[in-house]
Amino acid sequence: MAKKFQSLPRLIQIILLLIPVVNWVTEVIVRVSAIFERFSLRNLIGLILAIFLGFAFGWVDLIWCLIFKHLIFCVA
Repeated sequence: MAKKFQSLPRLIQIILLLIPVVNWVTEVIVRVSAIFERFSLRNLIGLILAIFLGFAFGWVDLIWCLIFKHLIFCVA
């Protein structure tokens, strides 16, 4: 799922990260799938931050996705 998210057009990624509840659900799903595909400490830290910081971390991810084309702390 993480690779599929990164292969989506940038506009779709931004829309998914812009809507508050969809933002959090998308982040958690993408990060859990990234951990299953490739376990690393960065992926685990990203998942923990996404779960506990929720929507605030989602806005950071939105900006990060605009600049670098992937979620912060998400290695897929």
